[in-house]
Amino acid sequence: MTMFNLFKKNSNRPNDVKSLRHALLHAVKEQLQKAEGGEGRNIKGINLYIAADARDKQMYEAAVYLEEPDKFKEEIQRIADDFALELPANWTLELNFNTERPAEASLLKDMDMAIFIRTKDHILQKEGEGYLRILSGEAEKKEYHFTSKDGIINIGRERSIQVDEGFFRYNHIAFPGNSDQEPNRYISRQHAHIEWNNEKGSFMIFADEGGVPPGNKIKIRSAGNESLIKLNSTHIGHQLSEGDQIILGESAVVEFSYKASNE
Repeated sequence: MTMFNLFKKNSNRPNDVKSLRHALLHAVKEQLQKAEGGEGRNIKGINLYIAADARDKQMYEAAVYLEEPDKFKEEIQRIADDFALELPANWTLELNFNTERPAEASLLKDMDMAIFIRTKDHILQKEGEGYLRILSGEAEKKEYHFTSKDGIINIGRERSIQVDEGFFRYNHIAFPGNSDQEPNRYISRQHAHIEWNNEKGSFMIFADEGGVPPGNKIKIRSAGNESLIKLNSTHIGHQLSEGDQIILGESAVVEFSYKASNE
């Protein structure tokens, strides 16, 4: 990923919503034609990266119908139809404001924007970082930090344990078994793991062998949702959201966040 460098101001830059939208749609059309040589059957979606400064931000938001995202997608679809680009019915549009853009994205002339055309052969590697805070029970640290590049983050009792097959498992988030904290007693050696889902652009939590019935359990309560989510299978995970609280075993509680506690 590379940081977005804003273009220098010049007389060719669109200076109102209508001209900006027209210029953007023209640029999208050109990029679609380049991506597929005039045919769009293999295009899965369009990612737009917008890095407008505070003065122009409102104009850019209006140009892409930020409050009505489907409306801008419909305009792109009409252009695709006019130029026989044949976009598939399930193509998606993603708008990203003031975020890092991938190196693969193309900067658009005279606009503080970049575009990335996603195809079936090209998977955009997203990035993210998360934090897990210990609310109840005793782990080796009060807060754990991990990123999308870290792979699988194991959670369980003790740091290193030997599993049934004879191999050793390393728990990145470890709850010592010799702790006098009652919640630690009900955490399995192989309780759960967290991993990055690139398609969703978020972290997922999965139960491991020791974290599904009839053994110890995993229950999740999302912020603003009073209903409990229970993981009853090692194959079906839960997409983590800001503020999710996760109960491991009987009463060990951890909280997930995309921000450090001091932010």
